Order: sequence, then structure tokens, then C-alpha cells
Amino acid sequence: MAENEFQKMTVGRRKTAVARVFLRPGNGAFHVNGKPMPEHFKTINSQLKVQEPLKAVDLADKYDVFVSVEGGGITGQSDAIALGIARYLVDLSPNHRDTLKKKGLLSRDPRAKERKKYGQKRARKKFQFSKR
Repeated sequence: MAENEFQKMTVGRRKTAVARVFLRPGNGAFHVNGKPMPEHFKTINSQLKVQEPLKAVDLADKYDVFVSVEGGGITGQSDAIALGIARYLVDLSPNHRDTLKKKGLLSRDPRAKERKKYGQKRARKKFQFSKR
């Protein structure tokens, strides 16, 4: 699939996952990294999370979704794709903004892994203290 077929691309991020999302009129097909969605996301929860923005605005069977995602794990990738789709839908029609905002699909989850600090075991865990 050539990228020049698409007019626009949006980006969704979560933790270390980055998703580039392309939509075009179609019958509701989902392709993630060139594979059908069930091959990439094995769990039902991940599949439902990815489809949530389109279902919220009743466009699930009107657009084909093509996603290129990298980094992170399965949960981070599915959340990044959902954010990218939601942003695309708002660009498509600003009327969708209220519906998607109420469902919490337009906010980027800023949580990421905290860095390890020197003199400690992990980010917050300390070495055992011995008074004597």
C-alpha cells in the first residue's frame, strides 16, 4: 500500500510506542504493520481498544485503517493507535471532538517508566539501610 494514496497522517504515542495512522474510506478493515489486526493484537482487549474511537462516532464500518506502529509493548501500541485514530477523526470533522473527549480518547497518557537513580536499586527502591 503506497502512502501517497492517503491525504493525511496522524501520530499517537503512549509510553515508548509511536503509531502513524492513515484512514481512507472503506469497509472497516484494520491493518497494523501490514498485517490484519487480529494477527498483531492477539487479545480481545487490545483489539477493542484500537476500535473504540471509530465505534464512539459510529464510523467503524466506513473507514479502512492502516497503521505503522513501533516501540513499546502491546498495551502501549494499542493505546497509541487509539489516540492516533481519535486525532484523525477530529481532523476529519471537528464535530467528533466532544464525543471523543468525553470518552477520554483525545488525551495522551503521559505516564512512562521512571529512570533509575544512582545510589539506589531501582527508580524508587533503596538499598537496605544498616545502622551498625
